[in-house]
Amino acid sequence: MVQKSRKMITNLDQLSMEGTYTYADYLTWRFEERVELIKGKIFKMSPAPNRRHQVIAMALVRPISQYFKGNPYQAYFAPFDVRLLDSKKKKKSNKEIYSVVQPDICVICDTEKLDDRGCIGAPDWIIEILSPGNNKKEVDNKFRLYEENGVREYWVVYPSEQHILVFDLQEDKYHLRKIYTGEDTAPVGIFADFEINLQEVFID
Repeated sequence: MVQKSRKMITNLDQLSMEGTYTYADYLTWRFEERVELIKGKIFKMSPAPNRRHQVIAMALVRPISQYFKGNPYQAYFAPFDVRLLDSKKKKKSNKEIYSVVQPDICVICDTEKLDDRGCIGAPDWIIEILSPGNNKKEVDNKFRLYEENGVREYWVVYPSEQHILVFDLQEDKYHLRKIYTGEDTAPVGIFADFEINLQEVFID
């Protein structure tokens, strides 16, 4: 049953972890913990990223920003709200949006999807950098959510193992292109002339 209350929520304990919430509810939350909504369910985000996570994120953002100079594409990194519609329909009202996520890095080619609150609709490319706090359920649910919403390319970064799983969307399903290691150069599938040297990403 969807929660109807729109009063300001100042403590996560005021919410039921078994409840179902919408973006309209999310906008009333004023507590310190960072959370995401996946199909209406609350998922606590990991504590502040550790140093290695931050180093990898910045090492990925640098070549992306360089490549985007002179191009209309936009790249953002967390915290940045991405509202996913759970379908391929047109935009919905806040009370009809059940998924709000904060990818570590996301790339949006269609700037019409951007507004003052973030992105509404699927980014073209999402990069998630796993932290020790990420649980299997969260990882699996995000994989399915991004697939269902049409995120064209999805990179999952494993800092400790120093490798990246790259998935391409083909006929509405993700297919593992390759597992790239720290010795590889990883091409970005949605941009024919762009690749990232992972030796410059996995550095200590």
